[in-house]
Amino acid sequence: MTVHDHAFPRRLWRGRPEDPRWARPAFLALLLATLLLYLANLSASGYANSFYSAAVQAGSESWKAFFFGSLDAANAITVDKPPAALWPMALSVRLLGLHSWAILLPEVLMGVGTVAVVYAAVRRRFSPAAGLIAGAVLALTPVAALMFRFNNPDAMLALLMAVACYLLIRALEDGRTRWIVGAGAVIGFAFLAKTLQAFLILPPLALVYAVCAPVPVRRRVAQLAAGLGAIVVAGGWWVAVVELWPASSRPYIGGSQNDSFLELTFGYNGLGRLNGDETGSVGGGGAPGGGGGGGWGETGWDRMFGSVVGGQISWLIPAALILLVAGLVATRKAARTSVTRGAFLVWGGALLTTMLVFSYMQGIFHEYYTVALAPYIAPLVGMGAALLWERRDRTWAALTLTAAMTATAAWGYVLLNRSSGYQPWLKWLVLVGGLTAALGLLFAARLGRRIALGVAGLGLVTALAGPAAYTLTTLGEAHTGSIVTAGPAVTGGRGGGPGGGGGPGGGMPDGNGFPGRPGQGQQGQQGQGRPGQNLPGGMPGGGTPGDGNPQGETPDGRGGAGGMGGLLNGAGVSDEAKELLEDDAQAYTWVAAAVGAQNAASYQLSTGDPVMAIGGFNGTDPSPTLDEFKEYVANGEIHYFIAGGGGMGGASAGTSSQISTWVQESFTSVTDDGTTFYDLTKPKTES
Repeated sequence: MTVHDHAFPRRLWRGRPEDPRWARPAFLALLLATLLLYLANLSASGYANSFYSAAVQAGSESWKAFFFGSLDAANAITVDKPPAALWPMALSVRLLGLHSWAILLPEVLMGVGTVAVVYAAVRRRFSPAAGLIAGAVLALTPVAALMFRFNNPDAMLALLMAVACYLLIRALEDGRTRWIVGAGAVIGFAFLAKTLQAFLILPPLALVYAVCAPVPVRRRVAQLAAGLGAIVVAGGWWVAVVELWPASSRPYIGGSQNDSFLELTFGYNGLGRLNGDETGSVGGGGAPGGGGGGGWGETGWDRMFGSVVGGQISWLIPAALILLVAGLVATRKAARTSVTRGAFLVWGGALLTTMLVFSYMQGIFHEYYTVALAPYIAPLVGMGAALLWERRDRTWAALTLTAAMTATAAWGYVLLNRSSGYQPWLKWLVLVGGLTAALGLLFAARLGRRIALGVAGLGLVTALAGPAAYTLTTLGEAHTGSIVTAGPAVTGGRGGGPGGGGGPGGGMPDGNGFPGRPGQGQQGQQGQGRPGQNLPGGMPGGGTPGDGNPQGETPDGRGGAGGMGGLLNGAGVSDEAKELLEDDAQAYTWVAAAVGAQNAASYQLSTGDPVMAIGGFNGTDPSPTLDEFKEYVANGEIHYFIAGGGGMGGASAGTSSQISTWVQESFTSVTDDGTTFYDLTKPKTES
């Protein structure tokens, strides 16, 4: 073996020559710890959100379904998002087979990748210690530990947003066009993960580069135009293909009312999220029970600090904001092209813009959306702490460090105090330890090096103790369905704990089928937020689907739909129902059809065969029409129709209602374990 052969592993372990010898091993240890942490108990959540898992299964079997993001391999309808976030999971399932690990492992790797990107961005301009602090803050953020182990699109979005910010900071260093084009391409691809949310950071990033870039104004304008072009190309190619593809030979665009991805983008997934006007959604700004924010909670500047949202993400937001201001003050006399100030502006601008939108949006808002803030908070904490630590001999820096630590300790106490009975000693440890560290930081410059480092270590430990505890609680529980939250139950919350939170209005039905108090779950425990059973309005009951069971069955094996008639979670599928659907399955394009995507997804994941989701996720999409459904039945393409189902009022809205009524009037039925199946090959007139 040559000397060159030994060089790579040595460089991998040693890192950059200018770094301390401990830096690279510590970074690799951080990545390994994050990986092992996120892999722990990974399969407990089973198929997690069965809505996306069904699309992953379909994409692993059909390249057409892979490209469009179809819910089933027969390509009846797509998910209500573009498909990029599904692609890594579908490829993983193609390689490893359909099971929980194959679906969720790519999400874990995205989490580790996001930690690596944040570390790299902070280390470049500050220090390895600052990068390690930022990486640890991100890894131990409760909502990050939740969503980097869950199959919603948010994990990919968080990773790509962190990469975009990193590339923009690289562009501020040397003014090279390739960094701007790269950032644009990343943001454009992020659009294919979660549409317009990817564009929230565009204004601050473009403004920072326009003002701070180390190149002439004319070149800056040209580079930003090139970046915009990269966004259009990276995100627009798929949109163009879908819009130009004949609608008759592609799946219906789920979430739209006119089979248009552009309508979905600017309506249900776009402006509708801001103003609450979301045709076909489960609620929005006008839904009852939510104060200023309608059915999705009160809006306002303090939304990120509310009863449930606060415990997901806000532990270090006060410190991040204080340190952001401190960083800008410290660099106020720096040159226009200061990359240090530019880094604070990039991460701080991304944080403030996204927080502002989340705080005031009146449409659909779920607590787990806040994972988008985690890659912005972590760098601000790492950079700000490192910058002030270097200046701790200056009074203003010592006072600011003390203020940030005091705010963190006090806010950590408040958040922990919201979880009644949850590790009651921890809030006092955080408060007392944090205030002690704050006092020590005030005099850090006068202390010996070892004592000063001990004080800093105490501050870091107490600052991360609360979110770390919430993270460990999150890792120990199963999370299934459409609405999930991290950490323990909290007083006054809509959700928490395993299974996630409630739906619009802040309350979910309790275990007896009656409307529960906010956050009340299956067993009447405040804050547990489990989907209820035996919902009124003709929706099927059946307990708490999932609980880590890949089939979504209830603990006793009985079937039944999840909360809101299968809208929040799928149905439990009994062995008898599975056997019924699998009988002669190869003779049909779809073994069954069901109202609502979550309901259909459960049967599809159980049998491995395509199940048509009538009406898409909410059961309100006009697909298929009654005439189209009759044609499918006449051609012998669908075997069974599963009664009940999810959506807005079960099978009571739009074409879903028409189809349900026609089926019930025209075909014979069989009841299996409380669920009714209509055999579409046996008209009543022939029985």
